[in-house]
Amino acid sequence: MGFEGFEHLHVTVSGDGRVVTLRLDHGKANEMGSAQLSELERLTTALADSDAVALITHSTKRSSRGTPIFVAGANVTERVGWSDDQVKAHVRWQRSVLAALRQAPVFHLVVVEGVALGWGTEYLLVGDYRIATPVASFALPETGLGILPGAGGTGELWAQIGAPQALRLGMTGERIDADEACRIGLIQEVCADADAAMERARVLAQLVARRSPTALAAFKKAVIASVGLGADKRTEGEARAYEHCVDTGQAAIGREHFAAIRQGEVPPWGQRKLP
Repeated sequence: MGFEGFEHLHVTVSGDGRVVTLRLDHGKANEMGSAQLSELERLTTALADSDAVALITHSTKRSSRGTPIFVAGANVTERVGWSDDQVKAHVRWQRSVLAALRQAPVFHLVVVEGVALGWGTEYLLVGDYRIATPVASFALPETGLGILPGAGGTGELWAQIGAPQALRLGMTGERIDADEACRIGLIQEVCADADAAMERARVLAQLVARRSPTALAAFKKAVIASVGLGADKRTEGEARAYEHCVDTGQAAIGREHFAAIRQGEVPPWGQRKLP
């Protein structure tokens, strides 16, 4: 089925199949529930099975007052009547869905305009590069509700912004703006408005689309896998990733077409071969 047939998420693909765009615009506030999680699972599979090398996630959702919304949280209303075991199983599932999307062999750009609360802030952790507008805001309110951030905000957030900042967000529930989010590393850029942010994401995606899909997948896997490892294991992981590029013929293609690449041409990289 590929990228066709999504009912709850809006998925489009560029003409060359290299750039996929995920637009969020569902429910009252892009709340994420079972229907959306199921389609995120399918999207992750489709990304790995396709020629796509970049994914851009953004939102066009607005409140009734016109306030922009990225994701205002999980869909807790669907959990009414659930048993404790059902809730725990569901949260484990959402954690596994996001973990799998984090590993997708594409450069994932997340563009945030408006509120990104709870699950919305946690979704940023599956992005490889995050861009926001000045009206974006971020918070983890869960501990004030008797729970904790369970989709990466506890186990993964600290690895990207440091333990002190993760503890600050999770234990105070403080809402921060785009500039502060950029300062602590939760996002990487702030653009003037949504159009500028999307244009910046498209520029980056097009740069990625010129490169070897096999080398891109190997590079991303090696970088993510190296987090928390000692120097020897990081070095060995890099060696295996490099040798994968050699063994799959990508290095030879790069050498053969070196002059053309320097002139701005894109060589025939062929289909992606996952490490």
